[in-house]
Amino acid sequence: MPKRFYVALVIAMVILMALSYLPIHGETEIYDTVLRLHVLANSDTEEDQALKLKVRDAVLEVTSPLLKDATDRDDAEAIVRAHMPHIQAAAEAVVAANGADQAVTVMLDVEDYPTRNYESCAFPAGEYLSLRVCLGDAEGQNWWCVLFPPLCLSAATEKEDTEDAFIQVGLTKDQYGIITETEDTKYRVRFKILETIKGWFN
Repeated sequence: MPKRFYVALVIAMVILMALSYLPIHGETEIYDTVLRLHVLANSDTEEDQALKLKVRDAVLEVTSPLLKDATDRDDAEAIVRAHMPHIQAAAEAVVAANGADQAVTVMLDVEDYPTRNYESCAFPAGEYLSLRVCLGDAEGQNWWCVLFPPLCLSAATEKEDTEDAFIQVGLTKDQYGIITETEDTKYRVRFKILETIKGWFN
């Protein structure tokens, strides 16, 4: 056979291998499926970091029951927006109860996140809708989580529960795979490609 045939065969095989690493259709929907929670401590002192976690717990006590029956991210967003004063009051009550003189700012908007790893999944860097709770100067270490689906709760971190939560809000099993199989070389490559694709549209 001519040399040209073998060259074409090698090129075809390389292309097929590369395609297997590319994100599947719709994987960018990951960014539009979740609502994240970001609590920023006033500083890195032991007291401020402890207060951050107490505020986190208070926010989750308010939001978790509210979001229990949310059907998708738009639904979750509407629920959180409607209860922003309640969330603000809960956070301020914790700060006051701990004798801290810190302002509390609660916002719900799009925020740029780095790549984050959780117990049962990971998310690519990019822009996500985020409930952000800023304490005082908000210059301390952050606390990050996924508010919807409810991955902030320890009961929802089991792999089976996590998969069910994401399938129910619209991700396919293939799309879910990119956030849970990131130890696999194939998914690490796809993970990076997904971040790059998202960057092209920002």
